[in-house]
Amino acid sequence: MEGQDRPAAVAAKRSRSPKYNECAKALRPALVGSPLLLLSQEEGGCCLYKPDEDKFYETKSDFSGYRFLASSGKWFLVVDSRSDLYIIDVFSDERIHLPPLESINGGLYLVERVGSNEFKVTLIRGIFNDDKNGDYVVVWQFEQGQFLGFCKKGDLRYRDIPIRVDVRREFRGLKDVVLKGYSLYSLVTRSFIRHLDLSGQDGFKDVSVIPRFPMWKPDTPRADFGTEVKKVISFSNRIAVTTSGEVLLVFTKAYEPFCERSRIFRVYKRDPKELDPNTYDTRLVEMESIGDEALFFDLGITVPADLTLGIEPNSIYFTRNDRFGHKNICIPCVIDICVYNIATRTVKRFPNLSNLNLTDAQWFLPS
Repeated sequence: MEGQDRPAAVAAKRSRSPKYNECAKALRPALVGSPLLLLSQEEGGCCLYKPDEDKFYETKSDFSGYRFLASSGKWFLVVDSRSDLYIIDVFSDERIHLPPLESINGGLYLVERVGSNEFKVTLIRGIFNDDKNGDYVVVWQFEQGQFLGFCKKGDLRYRDIPIRVDVRREFRGLKDVVLKGYSLYSLVTRSFIRHLDLSGQDGFKDVSVIPRFPMWKPDTPRADFGTEVKKVISFSNRIAVTTSGEVLLVFTKAYEPFCERSRIFRVYKRDPKELDPNTYDTRLVEMESIGDEALFFDLGITVPADLTLGIEPNSIYFTRNDRFGHKNICIPCVIDICVYNIATRTVKRFPNLSNLNLTDAQWFLPS
């Protein structure tokens, strides 16, 4: 939401409307656990796409005017044209109203609304997680904000998490953030990992491990695209958290022209030899495989692979290089919906999506 401008509704112009097969609500039992795409569109709000069936599904409700920020299972964190936050079920009309953004209290910062839908900064980040008991935690940040705001089920106000003031020097700033359960992992300006526990009743607890080395990746081999000089159209370094809680660094880069070999991914992890106090090699090591897991770039997590559900092992599910939709960056956020196989280094795309002029797309795993 731009500073003192009215935020635009989520929209995507389509050159050809997809043929909807059925209402997503009616098929919800069949969709549980399978990777789906939420595609933003100009009319009708949004639609769902199930890649393994190559089918589009219409949502029961009209979500025009909402911007989709993040997902957890069937639930999406959204913001409307009044800058109000909700959690909505994309398979039904159910929604949870969240506290107003200006309700943040008890910390170092004060947020003031200057109009019905106006703020001095832009809300670009939003993540949340829910569990089978119906509990949830929501985390958000304003554009160039000095803090994160968060709340849990039952809270009437948000609390703040400073990212610059009163923070250990190594952990200041924010380049990326992932929420897994009640654990918040941040890639900070100096490329260290900050780890916060949000499960307590009295705010958050910093459980970060004081690092010896930053998350520095080795140089990407130039041989990935041969000797020809090509124009870079997007790139990013993001973190992902595995099922075991290990933090990985995921690098991706895309070149022109757009084709099967025009995008690369690299996944890095800490080298066990860093435990040796005599080592001076501070670089991460590249992973040739993530085993029987799949990495969802939009969610920042890995999940167990399951071919019966269409979750391919040793793969990366991807939609865009910047999952938070930054606007003021040198490299634009490019939508490139694909599944990347780490072992074969091949990209699978979906031809039926190539005719859609999308402004947003997100992978999610309904539960």
